[in-house]
Amino acid sequence: MNNQPTATFNTTRSASATATTPGATVKARQLSHLQSQLAMLSSHLADTDSLVRVTAAQAAYLRELGSWHAGLFMAASKVLGEDGGKEPRQ
Repeated sequence: MNNQPTATFNTTRSASATATTPGATVKARQLSHLQSQLAMLSSHLADTDSLVRVTAAQAAYLRELGSWHAGLFMAASKVLGEDGGKEPRQ
């Protein structure tokens, strides 16, 4: 026969309550950290939305500026007599 002592575990309610308390604390801390990260993400998304709106407005201005430059280049070409690759007149 086996004469080795057997281990018995005392599972009382106080032991189980202290065992779950650190787990609950860790979970609460993790949830708090996730909540702060979500708030930061929401703030960054709001900033990004604002920047995208400004960029869209600037794109329209940039297109208008490109049209002005194209017009200036065409006018300068006409004034300087360059016909864009045509043979010069004799």
